[in-house]
Amino acid sequence: MPPQPKRKLSKGRRDRRRAHDALTARNLVACSNCGEMRLPHTVCPKCGHYKGREVIAVEKE
Repeated sequence: MPPQPKRKLSKGRRDRRRAHDALTARNLVACSNCGEMRLPHTVCPKCGHYKGREVIAVEKE
């Protein structure tokens, strides 16, 4: 059997350890061409534009 802790960890110590475990919201920016929200430094999945020019030809429905 593995060794067990001799004393119970306090709530404060446990919570300080978990202080960095929170999830953060993704940083989204609006596309300059179509206005769709997208991740920064990535090609817009809706219109295919990046930095003001078309990088990927997206088929229109």
